[in-house]
Parts: sequence; C-alpha cells; structure tokens
Amino acid sequence: MRIINLVENTEGKSGCGVEHGLCFYIETEKHKLLMDTGQTDLLLENAQKLGIDLTAVDTVVLSHGHYDHGGGILPFVQINPDAKIYVPEAVFGEYYSVNKAGEPHYIGLAAEIRELSQVVRVSAEEGIYKIDEELSIFSGIGSKHPIPSANQRLKKKAGEDLVQDDFAHEQCLVIKEGIKSILLSGCAHHGILNILDRYRELYGGEPDVVISGFHMMRRHGYSDEDINVIIDTALALRQYKTVFYTGHCTGVEPYNAMKKLMGSQLHYVHSGDEIRMQTGIETTKPVKKKRSEYMKWHKFFAWGTVVCFVMTMVTGYKRK
Repeated sequence: MRIINLVENTEGKSGCGVEHGLCFYIETEKHKLLMDTGQTDLLLENAQKLGIDLTAVDTVVLSHGHYDHGGGILPFVQINPDAKIYVPEAVFGEYYSVNKAGEPHYIGLAAEIRELSQVVRVSAEEGIYKIDEELSIFSGIGSKHPIPSANQRLKKKAGEDLVQDDFAHEQCLVIKEGIKSILLSGCAHHGILNILDRYRELYGGEPDVVISGFHMMRRHGYSDEDINVIIDTALALRQYKTVFYTGHCTGVEPYNAMKKLMGSQLHYVHSGDEIRMQTGIETTKPVKKKRSEYMKWHKFFAWGTVVCFVMTMVTGYKRK
C-alpha cells in the first residue's frame, strides 16, 4: 500500500506546495483513492510534481464539511468526473469559524459540490457503511473523552443563529488490506480517543495505523488546560500498539510535546511525504546454505583425509 500526502501545512523534502489543508492519495490492491482534497487546486499541482495520475482515482472520501478538506473537490472533478465522492449526510450545512472579536467567517463547502452527480451521501450513524471488502466508513462518534478545545470557535447555522458545531458531519475511513487495518480521519474534531473508542466498538481491537490531525493547534498560545489535554492524549495513545501519523491541525508545538512521550509511535507527515507499509502476512523462510559453503567444507575434509593417509603411510614405513 502507498499513502502519499498531497496537501499539508508544512513542506516536506519533495518541494511540494503547502497550504492550510489536508489531502492523502492512497493506492490499495483494488483502489486509487483520495482522503480529502485540501483547500484549493494545490492537490493537482503537487500530484503532477510527484508523478501521480489523479485521473485514475476511483474513490474520494471527505472527512467533514470544511473548506480546507473539501475545497479541492471542484478542481478535481474538472480532470476526473467519474470518481465517486463519499460525503457525510450533514456535510452541506453552513459552518463558520468565529474569531476573537466574535466575527464569523464561512468555512463550509462550495454550494456547487451539492449538485455533483458523483456525490454519494453517507449515513453511517448506526454502524459501518461498507463500500467494499477494502473500504468502509463510520461516524456516530461519542464524547467519553475530552474533545479538542479548538472546537469552541467552530459554529454551525441553525435558523438565524450560530450554535456550537456538534460535528455530526464528521466521518472516518477504514482501509483493510491483508492483515493490516488503517484508520484515517481528517481533523478528529470528536477527539482521537473518542474515534478510537468507536473503532473498537464497530471493528474490534485496535487499528494498526492511524492517520489523522488531532486539532490541537492554537493561534494565540496554549493554556494549562490545553497542555494537560495534549499530555493526557499522548499518554493514552501510548497504551495502543497502533502507529500514528499526524499533521495539519495538530500543530507543531503539540506534536513536539507528544513526540517526546510517544517516540517512534508518532510521526509527522509533511506535504509530499510518503508512507509505505507492508500489508501481507510476512513469513520467515529457512535460509539455505549456498553450494559454495558445502564445497568449502567438502574440500577441507578431503584434504584432511589425504593428510591423515600420508601421515599413516609415513609412520608405518618408519616402523618397518
């Protein structure tokens, strides 16, 4: 399986462009797909730099209804009008971000996306929405653990009022290939620990790999409460056998703090970075010795026999 980041906030080694957004290109045995599309047409530009043919993509999964994850849909469908686009049922609501002055800024999707014929609305509140044997989607995420405090400034329109967004428009993708299970979320607005609880409830056990933003980034510094949540989350994730890849809305400072606690269990994915993983069953075969090794020992014993024979002959001759 190949997983390549096409859009993220920070530049990787490939020289790809960056923006505040997220997009992953994924190749499985059966599919070429996108998880989110970033904010603009940057996914097209970066895909070209990396030699990725987006016209071959057959599936797009949108994690939630924010512009920095779905803004690239319209540019994408200009070059690929056939790929199915799986969106949450509530994705076309009116979503806003409110600044410190209380001024709202629209952060939802372009209205034109609603009219696209390839859009498939997913309702997965009651369980697993199965695309096929490899791909499935879930939502219905609970709130046992704290949700990211950065959610507080995110609102949705209810009539004439702006109310707190409950993120009913968030969904997660699960890819099963071989013996591996990979869980992908966009921003984990429900909180990554709540998402993992829901995964365990629906699929059992733990995913092998999680790829997700953690929505911990704050523009105006971190409170003691923020720091405690970051540390508690890292300590909780450390109890899993799962390997985590993150970026985008996690923020550099929270990532660095979590990395100190999680070590090699946590990695940052930059724009243009690639994640490669083996998904089949790895077997250990006995190593056969080369013929030259047997010949080496064969010659040793042969010469040894000759030496012993000569010594026997010489010793016997002297006795006579």
